[in-house]
Amino acid sequence: MKRNLSMPFATLFFILSMFIWSCQDNYLPDSSSGDEPSLKKMTIGDLTPKEQLGKELFFDKISSPDNMSCAGCHGPAVGFTGPTAGINILGGVYRGAVPQRFGNRKPPSAAYATLSPVFHFDEDEGIFEGGNFWDGRATGEHLGNPAADQALGPFLNPVEQNNASKEAVLMQIAESKYVDLWEEVWGEPIDCSTPEEIDKNYDRVGLSIAAYENSKEVNAFSSKFDYYLAMGEAEGILNEEETWGMELFNGKAQCFLCHPSEAEEEGTPPLFTDFTFDNLGVPKNPDNPFYLMDEVYLDDGSPINPQGAAWIDPGLGGFLEHHPNPDWQAMFTENWGKHKVPTLRNVGKSPGNAFPKAYTHNGVFKSLKEVVHFYNTRDVESWPPPEVSENVNRDELGNLGLTDAEEDAIVAFLKTLSDGYVP
Repeated sequence: MKRNLSMPFATLFFILSMFIWSCQDNYLPDSSSGDEPSLKKMTIGDLTPKEQLGKELFFDKISSPDNMSCAGCHGPAVGFTGPTAGINILGGVYRGAVPQRFGNRKPPSAAYATLSPVFHFDEDEGIFEGGNFWDGRATGEHLGNPAADQALGPFLNPVEQNNASKEAVLMQIAESKYVDLWEEVWGEPIDCSTPEEIDKNYDRVGLSIAAYENSKEVNAFSSKFDYYLAMGEAEGILNEEETWGMELFNGKAQCFLCHPSEAEEEGTPPLFTDFTFDNLGVPKNPDNPFYLMDEVYLDDGSPINPQGAAWIDPGLGGFLEHHPNPDWQAMFTENWGKHKVPTLRNVGKSPGNAFPKAYTHNGVFKSLKEVVHFYNTRDVESWPPPEVSENVNRDELGNLGLTDAEEDAIVAFLKTLSDGYVP
């Protein structure tokens, strides 16, 4: 069940990753073959003008050079996460608009991201909650929603879309085929005449993308599990294995403790995340191309990752370490290595059962079965050591005592959370 996680042929992987990315369209589902619709043709119901503008921005290659869109790392066919099979099989971490530059984490899902609360510290529980990105740094404090704050980041990130400035982003939009839609939504043309106008209109980019990400096309709530709930939890909708898996999920496996399957508010479907942060003791991903970024440089001549293979991902702790709030900054060590608890909605969504996805913040696991087995046996089998040894959750996973059949049942239940179910 376990994979060999020793450092294999890193340079060869780096070359293969760039090649596979350049051919990534070959991995997208083709509507003519009977698979799910292609990225740009995917439509579920009507969108408002603002949501449609956000969709145009989401799929447009607003980058430098012009070869990368939001959808390149957040594909609808796989639940708005990494859509390229070859990349998922290898490192699970995607390159940016500049082919030699890689980020350090696998793409989180953009679906249901708008439902995360603004990043905050829960005084009663003594934990941080909310925000977007794996480390919570898109707090939502700027635009009122973490998804809107998050949408502004990749455009200017040199290892992602690599635009030189906010103005460079806006100028590409001003020359787009959908610029009239911008004027319809915001009541005026894009104005870059002053720093104030640039800031205002750049914020509107984030708000527009968040509007699309909040639409029923992205937050569809259309899974088999949703159908099961809508039908009053009618018997027979979930098959015997799926029902067993749900019982294990909410019982012996303790998944519900961080991924609650019941809604907090009446009338709101469950989101399968509590929006907190945790260190699960996940091993390093030796195939992560970020380890090779000590020899790849930014425009100012500095290496992307000065630490090379010695780098470890501090997660939330790394964000808090430099936070302007001194009270939060003082809590960085106790949050070192913690990453945001993701929604499990669409966790198994893929065009066919054979399509590989990458899991956890660093993409080290390549199947739901492998993830569940790790949760079950982390402390009783010979897994590699945690990437970050501090603050590992020792209470809720690691020695669950699940049988192989019980693991399979949980995986079967997780696959009922994929949107697009047709009874």
